[in-house]
Amino acid sequence: MRWFFKKTTDVAEKKTEQGVKRTRETWWGKVTQLFDRSGFDDELWDELEELLVSADVGVSTTGKLIDRVKQRVEKEKIKEPAQVRDVLKQELVSLLSVGIGKGPASSQNGKLNVILVVGVNGVGKTTNIAKLAHDLKSQGKRVLLAAGDTFRAAAIDQLKIWGDRVQVPVIAHRPGGDPAAVVYDALETAKKNADFVIVDTAGRIHTKTNLMEELKKIRRVVDKAGVEPEVLLVLDATTGQNGLSQARYFTEAVNVDGILLAKLDSTAKGGIVLAICDELQIPILYLGTGQELEDLAPFYPDDFVEALFVREDQAGRS
Repeated sequence: MRWFFKKTTDVAEKKTEQGVKRTRETWWGKVTQLFDRSGFDDELWDELEELLVSADVGVSTTGKLIDRVKQRVEKEKIKEPAQVRDVLKQELVSLLSVGIGKGPASSQNGKLNVILVVGVNGVGKTTNIAKLAHDLKSQGKRVLLAAGDTFRAAAIDQLKIWGDRVQVPVIAHRPGGDPAAVVYDALETAKKNADFVIVDTAGRIHTKTNLMEELKKIRRVVDKAGVEPEVLLVLDATTGQNGLSQARYFTEAVNVDGILLAKLDSTAKGGIVLAICDELQIPILYLGTGQELEDLAPFYPDDFVEALFVREDQAGRS
């Protein structure tokens, strides 16, 4: 079950393949080539470990993954590299399937839905809010945006620009105002003429307690309105392991429901996807695959893994 997302499966597959292109052309292409040999020995495991660690999968997650594959290879008496590759693919899908079926529910007609979008400055929150609004509007949903990042005038202006482009209303106060008050006004407006409220929040420096407390205050305003918000954390795939520490702080503050991994198309180290699922146990719901409004794909573990293993001479084929 994908969160509020109605794209067809073939579109999701193509967008996912587009998003992992750089990763596939670099480190994962080398992983795939490991299984082209006629046999395998301990050297294969060593090379696989080195490639995974260098691709931001992380030491802990790499160790778990290789141990699982080794155990199955031994138990199932596997002898051929191609069979080892198939086991690896299956274990990757299993690792990436954390939270599937336990994440945010789909929207309900007649019920106000609130998406609270959090993340540090520069990860692409505002752009991806526009992408979400665009997709929801294409489904016939009435969407309203709330400019909860009142600390930066530029953030308010940027959200208004995106609101105009997507043609959805934006509730905003003056710069320096109370973010919780903006959210309150947005909720009051939305009760009459919106199905969704998407709240932009300040790009909080995750180590500053006072800013995280402000985020909790926004969450309380939504709770008091009788709405159960879904908290979407936007992470920048290009930040690698640093994104994990950001996610931990946000989870402690507001109980993150899911992750939108932005800028996946801009990194050759897409292995961070594996580390996020393994270490945080939070489902990845979306992948940012480009700069256009349509460049957002729901995250399907099997599609992601298949896209990694696509041969370059087959990439882009339907």
